[in-house]
Amino acid sequence: MSKAIIHTNAAPAAVGPYSQAVVAPAGRTVYLSGQIGLTPSTGIMVSEDFQAQVRQSFANMQAVIEAAGGRLDSIVKLTLFLTDLGQFAIANSIMAELLPEPFPARSTVGVASLPKGAQFEIEAILVI
Repeated sequence: MSKAIIHTNAAPAAVGPYSQAVVAPAGRTVYLSGQIGLTPSTGIMVSEDFQAQVRQSFANMQAVIEAAGGRLDSIVKLTLFLTDLGQFAIANSIMAELLPEPFPARSTVGVASLPKGAQFEIEAILVI
């Protein structure tokens, strides 16, 4: 899939591994439910460690994307949910490490709590 990345100097530049906007070609749009850091085989949180939860959440998301017939570069929009926005830089660096460029559009939301005591959740929209 080839994505067209939108960038304008009339709006603030991205402050992380994301694009201001993404235009996706016609295709099958897939809306992924949020993924938290549960280990698939046990259904138990991978760790209390924030970084471990982020990495497991991304791995869970990737598994669902691949089951839908997509790849990480099929993502056009991500939403990150953090219970502590002070951990944002960690999530940002892991996202930059795991996702291929050009980066998808992204929103980040601070929340009071997440299911099963998770500290991080990620959801995605992709076009295959």
